[in-house]
Amino acid sequence: MTLNAQATGPDTASDAQGMTIVARTQGQMVRRRFFRHRAALAGMILFGFVVILAFSSIGFAGIPGWWDKTYLDTGALVNQGKPTLSVVPEFLGGDGIRLGEHPFGQDDIGIDYFALTMRGAQQSLIIAFLVGIVGTVVGTVVGAVAGYFRGGTESVLMRLTDVMITIPVLIIAAVIGRMMGDSGAVVLGVFLGLVLWPTLARLVRGEFLSLREKEFVEAARAVGTSARRIIFRHILPNTIGVIIVAATLSVASAVLLESALSFLGLGIQAPDTSLGQLISRYRSAMVVRPWLFWWPGLFIILIALSINFIGDGLRDAFDPRQTRVRA
Repeated sequence: MTLNAQATGPDTASDAQGMTIVARTQGQMVRRRFFRHRAALAGMILFGFVVILAFSSIGFAGIPGWWDKTYLDTGALVNQGKPTLSVVPEFLGGDGIRLGEHPFGQDDIGIDYFALTMRGAQQSLIIAFLVGIVGTVVGTVVGAVAGYFRGGTESVLMRLTDVMITIPVLIIAAVIGRMMGDSGAVVLGVFLGLVLWPTLARLVRGEFLSLREKEFVEAARAVGTSARRIIFRHILPNTIGVIIVAATLSVASAVLLESALSFLGLGIQAPDTSLGQLISRYRSAMVVRPWLFWWPGLFIILIALSINFIGDGLRDAFDPRQTRVRA
């Protein structure tokens, strides 16, 4: 075997056996590990499909969609409101692959259930994203300040965090939903995010307690770097893996939490709708017209499952114990 003693470029080197070793940055390693995680990749594709379908079909924020019906227009019941969606090809004895006029069927007063489900998915996704964003920002700031400054600051912030953790999440969310449910998805999502940050705060605090004693932080202090710059420019980038994974999983939890609130009548209020509210509204029709229960339930499962798959992939990708990528 011929030994390759000279690197072929700035990012390559050769070992004693003539094998080329490619140097990669941490970001490149994370991306490669994530995209080699099959479940995470499938979850990302599925979640992207659901988001695009929900927001492009019936339109959003005044932008029209490609579906010609809305979630408010009523009409005459067609075939007793049964779904017209067909996915069985004709050569297999089915009606062929087609959407039909009402692919998800119609509700009691003739509203197209596909449009209604897409509106519910929009509202549930908006709330979930806002809870994830707001909760991540608040939890990161609280955990970073507590972990870096220690002392009285840490005591006050962590005691507040402990109090928030001891109160069941559903009770806090129910109170907020009762107060803010009529205000729309944006307001409800923001207020839920403002109280659903304690778990992330504790995770970030733990990371900061470890990193604040590292040599690069001591060096930054020695040259007179301000505390704010040390927190946001030196320590926080090293905790980004924990934050991203926790934020992703919090979005999945928020979808289920919003569905539970709306099912209890404490979330989004009529005339608007959400996936949980649709399940609550038509749970009595599960025996006679089960599709009114199945479709919103299916979308809740798809959203929560796909986000959890993405979170699992991110957790494995950011795992520092994985030092190489299998070919």
